[in-house]
Amino acid sequence: MLARVASEIAQNQGWISFARYMELALHAPGGYYAGGARKFGAEGDFVTAPELGRLFGRTLARQLRDLPFDQVLEVGAGSGALAETLVGEWKCEYIVLETSPELRDRQRTRLKGKVRWVDSLPQGLRGVIVANELVDAMPVHAVAWTAQGIKERGVGLKKDGSLDWRERPASGEILARAQGIEVQPPYASEIGLTGQAWMRTLAERLEQGAIFVIDYGFPRHEYYHPQRAAGTLMCHHRHRAHGDVFARPGLEDLTAHVDFTALALAARAAGLEVLGYATQAQFLVNCGITDVLGQANVENALHYAPLAAEANKLLSPAEMGELFKVLAVGRLSRRDMEKPLLGFSRGDRSHTL
Repeated sequence: MLARVASEIAQNQGWISFARYMELALHAPGGYYAGGARKFGAEGDFVTAPELGRLFGRTLARQLRDLPFDQVLEVGAGSGALAETLVGEWKCEYIVLETSPELRDRQRTRLKGKVRWVDSLPQGLRGVIVANELVDAMPVHAVAWTAQGIKERGVGLKKDGSLDWRERPASGEILARAQGIEVQPPYASEIGLTGQAWMRTLAERLEQGAIFVIDYGFPRHEYYHPQRAAGTLMCHHRHRAHGDVFARPGLEDLTAHVDFTALALAARAAGLEVLGYATQAQFLVNCGITDVLGQANVENALHYAPLAAEANKLLSPAEMGELFKVLAVGRLSRRDMEKPLLGFSRGDRSHTL
């Protein structure tokens, strides 16, 4: 992967955008998500909510069943853990869009024909779209606000052949977006144009239904907070997080937190309504996670203790409860819009976007 990146840098006058580097490191042949190493769970590099157990999926199913649709499209299904739980909880047509051949093979082994795979977004979708921890792995542009002006941060080569940051004056859409963000130099952060374009594409394909984006991130006023002046880029390797984005290209996960305001604005511009925005903890509580937990046998410690630990991980502010958010956008009938969606019936933070 290092040789591939170095070759592309050489072919582009010694500089490529960070977004292009991230695309290569994660999604190109030989990239992290195209490779064969295990990524999810205790034996991988990180644990997602569905990997903890079935509590997250069973609770999410209560929201999905509450909508007048029986078709689900999951974009980026990872190990297939969420799909496995949802199809067990709800009789629906379950479709998976997975761009990684390696992950698709793992999903086929796990799901054994319970879902249908597609190679591209279907036209005229009428149903629910779910994206869990997907947007954080979409390429982002790195930007620096300096005393000399706004720079786009890209990737170049040191004399020893290792990768390093290189800056050049920002231009075009990157400059226009950066000029609309008020920060005090020196400041470095990211702008997720790919995620916004993805949201617009979903809006074009969604005839009627709702899109649920579940990920870690912030609304814009928190994303570009003075205390976050070094940005949000992070690598994950064997359950350890670090900030050296050039340490192991292609061998570890590389992510940026999600700017949920940008996604909401992209959805609105494409004709969708914001249906709700809340922390993961508030969303799951609204959907009845305590009721799901209450169905367990409290007297059987071997059965209940793992569920209680899973609930704590999903809900605790120190774990996934506050950092992870749920954004719902969509196109629903006037009747279905008369009351809030179940997951946002209390504590909806849409006004903060």
